[in-house]
Amino acid sequence: MNKSTDFVGQPILSQLLSLLDHSIIRQTIREHKANRCYKKLFLWDHLVSMLYGTYTLCTSLREIQYGLEICQGKLNHLNLSKVAGRSTLSDGNKRRPSKIFGTIYQKLYCFYKGSISDSQLKPAVLRGLYILDSTTISLFKAILKPAGRKRKDGKSKGGMKVHTLLNADTNMPSFIKYTAAALHDQQFYKYIKELPDYSIIAFDKAYVNYIQFDAFTKRNIFYVTRQKENADYTSIEEFDLPDEEDQDILKDERIEVIYKVDKEEIKQQMRRIAFFSKKYKKVFVYITNNFDLTVMEVVAIYANRWQIETFFKKLKQNFPLTYFFGDNANAVEIQIWCALIALLLLDVTHKAHKSKMAFSILAAIVRMHIMNYVDLSVIIETYKIKPKRPKAAQTKPAPKKTFLPAFQIKFEM
Repeated sequence: MNKSTDFVGQPILSQLLSLLDHSIIRQTIREHKANRCYKKLFLWDHLVSMLYGTYTLCTSLREIQYGLEICQGKLNHLNLSKVAGRSTLSDGNKRRPSKIFGTIYQKLYCFYKGSISDSQLKPAVLRGLYILDSTTISLFKAILKPAGRKRKDGKSKGGMKVHTLLNADTNMPSFIKYTAAALHDQQFYKYIKELPDYSIIAFDKAYVNYIQFDAFTKRNIFYVTRQKENADYTSIEEFDLPDEEDQDILKDERIEVIYKVDKEEIKQQMRRIAFFSKKYKKVFVYITNNFDLTVMEVVAIYANRWQIETFFKKLKQNFPLTYFFGDNANAVEIQIWCALIALLLLDVTHKAHKSKMAFSILAAIVRMHIMNYVDLSVIIETYKIKPKRPKAAQTKPAPKKTFLPAFQIKFEM
C-alpha cells in the first residue's frame, strides 16, 4: 500500500475552497437573500460550479456540467449535492445579481489583505498607494456599447470596461466597477468614496481632471499623475534642486492652473516635477498636490503605477476572459467576479507558502489536477528543493585518431 504523504483526502479544488470561510457565504446570503426563490441552484452550488469552470478554462456551461458529472464520487468533498444542469446554470447567471459575487470577493479581500501584503514595498509612502486604471474586455456580441467608432460593416462587438482601484500593497483590487466600454474613464471618479485619509492615488493622463483634483485635496488624498502636453499653467515658485548626484531632476516648481466651473473662474495650485529618465531617454513631467515628498519619491510612486498593468496581464493570462457563459451583462459580470475570486484564492495559497514557483505554473498545475487527491502545499514545497544534478565522471580524453590522406594509403595485394 502506498503510504506517500503527497496525497490527501481532498482534491485540489476542495483545498482551495477551504480558504472560502463559510461565514462569509452565510453573511452574503443573509445580506442579499441570495437563495430566495432558487430551489435548484443555491449560492454555494452556483459559486463552486463557476469556480470549477474558471480554474479549468471551460468554454461553455455544457463543459462545466459534464466535467463535474464525471467527478460524481468526489462531489461530497465540494459540498455539492448534485451537479447543476446547463439550463439551470444559465438561468442562475441571468437572474442572480452579480453584486452578490462582488460582495463575496470584497469580504474575501478584506479577510486576506493582511496575509497577501507585499513586503517588497519597503518605503512607507508606497504602503498607502492606490492605483487607478481600467481594462476593456471584448464581448462576442453587442451586449454593451463598444468603444471607438462604429465599424463600416455594422458588426461591432460589445465591450465591458473594468474600472479597477488596485491596492499596491496587496496587488489586488480593493474596488471594481463595470461599465460599457464607451464610458469615459473619468466617470469612475464618482464611485471612489472610501479611500482612507492621506492615502496616495496614482493614475495616467486619461484621468486628469482639475475639479476632481480639488476634491482629492479637500479629502486629504494625494494624487500623482503626468501632466498633459497641452496643459496651460503659470509657474509661481521654483524649489531648490537636490545635490549634483541627482542631475536627472530638471525642475521642481509650484504652478497654478485656472479653470471654470459654472462660469466661475477657479485657481488651483499644484506641484510640477520634470524628470529625465535615463532608461527611456525621455523627459517625464509629473503633477501632484503633495509638497512634502521628495522628487524621487514622486517618481517612484508613479513608476509603481505599472503594477496594475501587471495585474491585468496576470488575470487575463491565467484566466482568459475570452469565452463567456452567458449573453447578458449580468452573466459576464458574474464570470469576471469568479475569475477575481479564483485569482485571490490562488494568490493566498501562493504567498502563504512563500512559493518560488511562477504563478502561471501553479495555475496550470491546478488546472490539470483540479480533482486529483494531491496535496497542493507539498507540490509547492517540493518545487523549492532544487534537485542536484550528478556530476559527470571525469575520464581521460580518448586519443585523437589521425587519418592519412587518400594518396598515402597503401593497399596490400
